[in-house]
Amino acid sequence: MAETWSGEFYCVKCKEKREATGEIRVNDKGTKMAKAVCPVCSTNLNRILGKA
Repeated sequence: MAETWSGEFYCVKCKEKREATGEIRVNDKGTKMAKAVCPVCSTNLNRILGKA
């Protein structure tokens, strides 16, 4: 099971902060990112969490 993160994401389309739960992924540079979907407009949300 993948690691998850719950918290606030900023939706660029809605221009508001949204509460969501997302899957944590590590990008090529080694930075942890949480990816989720906006519950209002269904846009992809990203949150940078820091170094892995």
